[in-house]
Amino acid sequence: MFYYAVLQGRKKPRSLTTPIARKKPSPTRNSNPTPRDTPQPPSSPESGYICAADADAIGLAGIPPPLVPRARRIEILLHPARETPPESSDPILTGAPGHHRRQLAMAQPPVSPQDGRDPHAPEQRVVVRNKHGENLVGRLHHTGSNKVVVLCHGFAASKDDSIMIDLAAALTKQGISAFRFDFSGNGESQGEFQYGNYRKEADDLHSVVSYLKQEKYDVTGIVGHSKGGNVVILYASIHGDVPVVVNLSGRFYLEKGVEEHLGKEFMDRINKEGYIEVTSKSGNILYTVTKESLMERLNTDMRAASLSISKECRFFTIHGSADKIIPVEDAYEFAKLIPNHKLHIIKKANHGYTSHRKQLCDAVVDSITSNEDTPHARGAHRF
Repeated sequence: MFYYAVLQGRKKPRSLTTPIARKKPSPTRNSNPTPRDTPQPPSSPESGYICAADADAIGLAGIPPPLVPRARRIEILLHPARETPPESSDPILTGAPGHHRRQLAMAQPPVSPQDGRDPHAPEQRVVVRNKHGENLVGRLHHTGSNKVVVLCHGFAASKDDSIMIDLAAALTKQGISAFRFDFSGNGESQGEFQYGNYRKEADDLHSVVSYLKQEKYDVTGIVGHSKGGNVVILYASIHGDVPVVVNLSGRFYLEKGVEEHLGKEFMDRINKEGYIEVTSKSGNILYTVTKESLMERLNTDMRAASLSISKECRFFTIHGSADKIIPVEDAYEFAKLIPNHKLHIIKKANHGYTSHRKQLCDAVVDSITSNEDTPHARGAHRF
């Protein structure tokens, strides 16, 4: 199975203090197109991924576009950024932890959504600087509550993946704010796409959590899907400053699944050439895997990370029993090792939960809102 990664185009830098003229939407064009530089995994029932463009083409009403409120621009300048994010008609927060210069403008009430989202949770575009000086772009769904959950996408995906959007909607309906963002090298965020990057993405997540805490939010949980599940596990093993962690279909054995992406004898090829170009069936190059990024994946020890998670952290693993991308057996390995762990198995669900999205959202909301410690809850709950 192949995933798509597209090199990002960058606009000419400009000062964040420069006023930005709000553009009027053209009546002949989609006012909220899918970003052309967003890496999108291929749509398929097996993978469970649905690209936004494909969703429009096949008429999936259950995958709504991001809500764009009618609001005047809000600019919060917390750091003199090197490069300005792309122009947008959405409210924007920009900055990095530790700086304090701000400029505010009043926002008008958002348009009432037509897609079932909470009308009291308008979205704001947020830019956070990571430790490498790269801008990470996210969307803050603010309900009025300072409690917020951070959502982390999977491999070669983005914050606009349908799972991320549906989880944000489910949380905001319960009055919990949500923040979904693009890891560096993915979606709208700066940086170079890499095959590995597990540790760097954990650092990206730390930059986001630090920013939200500086902005007086109570980060009550982090949720990661697929590779994002591995990222939240690493984060919990290193920092331990978020009380609830939810792993959705993360992989325990990172040495597995490589051959499906890179082909047989991948180690011989990468030792000889220093890199492997992953191509589509038509021969187009999807992304390049360097030896360094491959070894970073192979040397990431999920067993050691699981054993390093504090028993004070309430940890939940959710997995589909029919997952053909990452087998459900990996979920049981996490359950054996993480001290304060609860396992939820969703019957017949695939990797993307395409036919079990409500069950997934309900399980995540229940995990976030649960106040019970579960130090001995190693049994599997099936839905």
